[in-house]
Amino acid sequence: MITSGINFINFKIKKKSNLVKNFFFSLLEKKNEVLNSLSKEYKNSFNKKAINKYKKEANYRIIGMGGSTLGAQAIYDFLYHKIRSKFVFIDNLQANRKLNNKKSFTNLIVSKSGNTIETIVNANILIKKKDKNIFITENKNSYLFLLAEKLKADIIHHNNFIGGRYSVLSEVGMLPAELMGVKTKDFRQLNSLIKNKKFINALISSVSSTLYFIKKKKFNSIIINYDQASENLFKWYQQLIAESLGKHKKGILPIVSNMPKDNHSVMQLYLDGFENNFFTFFYSNEQKSNKINNSTILSSQNFLKNKDLSQIIFAQKNATENIFRKKNIPFRSFEIYKRNEKTLGELFCFFILETILLGQSMKLNPFDQPAVELIKKETKKILL
Repeated sequence: MITSGINFINFKIKKKSNLVKNFFFSLLEKKNEVLNSLSKEYKNSFNKKAINKYKKEANYRIIGMGGSTLGAQAIYDFLYHKIRSKFVFIDNLQANRKLNNKKSFTNLIVSKSGNTIETIVNANILIKKKDKNIFITENKNSYLFLLAEKLKADIIHHNNFIGGRYSVLSEVGMLPAELMGVKTKDFRQLNSLIKNKKFINALISSVSSTLYFIKKKKFNSIIINYDQASENLFKWYQQLIAESLGKHKKGILPIVSNMPKDNHSVMQLYLDGFENNFFTFFYSNEQKSNKINNSTILSSQNFLKNKDLSQIIFAQKNATENIFRKKNIPFRSFEIYKRNEKTLGELFCFFILETILLGQSMKLNPFDQPAVELIKKETKKILL
């Protein structure tokens, strides 16, 4: 156990690099605003009392792209058992979207730049006069900032030193979390984690092993996810890794496979196809689970009797790990024992620290995404 809620088993090929270790402690010494957002010292740019007026709403809608919505989606799904309000996430353009003009929403419109074209379009189509609106954007004369002023909506400042994919524990993720009614103070776990030797050793060893795989031309990082409620956590992770490390002809391709469904599609390839992959198993140990109805089980499947779904999923995970070991396929494993804000905050911290350390070790800037900007400019040129 690297924390009270997370059991972590590292890759069998354990590597430990002094370079990664030095980068880690150097990172902690420097004033890094992204890391600050993971700590207790970070101050949200919104006042909790000021948003209390929105907490009794029944229907919320978050409009944004990429990191503007993925973190909040990860929180909403992972902590589903604690959240009573209904949240809808608008995170793509859909030409034939059905509009619900009868229902009123509290809209959270999120864009760091305030000029994200998809967010502008969706806000234009979806916002109605009877809706309440909160805008999270930089305090500058962007399109969405000016629109918020026109609508007399509340404007929450999006700190410009935190990029979207790193913003989950800033106001971008914590304001939605407040409206979801979860314990936002429990998410920021960096202060305790940097004193946790097991966590630090696991992090440094995992990054070092990943760098070893890259040297061996293994570039596909495949998530074998056995927890449906964590699918959006790994969509968040997918953007974090791909956008932070995919530059200058380098990178890691993160692929999310949801199990056991993908046993019946891509598992054959993972087990017996090309060998440029390394894997992360993820499983949540659920205390409550639906049970098998013994009376309708035929004798040929007696081994299913008295089992619940959690036991069956766990058996499938263990079976797959056993086969991976026999075939010497590299993997690490996370098992979650406490589904709460603290555990999710620890996962966010682990993956963000891992990404920054990989970027530094690969001599990349993990905080920019220059190539994506080219598409934005080209799209505008075509539409003019």
